[in-house]
Amino acid sequence: MTDSPSKQLLHLVIGGEVTDPKRAEFKNLDEVDIVGVYPNYAEAHKAWRAKAQQTVDNAEMRYFVVHLHRLLDPADAE
Repeated sequence: MTDSPSKQLLHLVIGGEVTDPKRAEFKNLDEVDIVGVYPNYAEAHKAWRAKAQQTVDNAEMRYFVVHLHRLLDPADAE
């Protein structure tokens, strides 16, 4: 029996200083930190957590996990 590879569900982790901690509007798009693209949510969550913990003292700094696979193929929004 062969193991089928797990389906690649791309996720992007980005962050930066926001205009309001309750909104996802960055103060300066030139300074947005593009952390990386990950093959699944678990890997993206690890990267998000690490960056968020590094910036915990700055209330205006936020990091986000973007579900790229949902944008690339909306019919396949798992």
